Amino acid sequence: MASTDSDCEEGLITEINVTPMVDVMLVLLIIFMVTATYITKRAIEVKLPEAATGQDVSVTTLAVVVAPDGALLLNGDKVTLPEVRTRVPALLKENPGVQAVVDGDKEVPYGRVMEVIDTLRSLGVKNFAASVEHKVEEPL
Repeated sequence: MASTDSDCEEGLITEINVTPMVDVMLVLLIIFMVTATYITKRAIEVKLPEAATGQDVSVTTLAVVVAPDGALLLNGDKVTLPEVRTRVPALLKENPGVQAVVDGDKEVPYGRVMEVIDTLRSLGVKNFAASVEHKVEEPL
């Protein structure tokens, strides 16, 4: 009795099984998402304004916090506006496409937040995001 090609193909598995790789990638993604919340934790509690259309920002290279008393934090370090002018150019040199996420307390005057954003723009930062708390829309 002669064997056919279909008999040989039944016993051999010639495809790559990607299921274990997908499992590992999903576990890594979950670990990254959980640890990302701890990385972006603030040193000063700020009450962010609420917005229904806010989006999550996963990667932040330049975090600027304007505290309720008007004080500034740059990546967790308390700084003044002149210190921001000296430290940001070095960060831009490392990563020219750096994104600045500005956390302004809702009690801080709008002019103070705009002063910080204007300073960052004059230093060459082109990408900005404003942090907000997610507002739950109530049905009409």
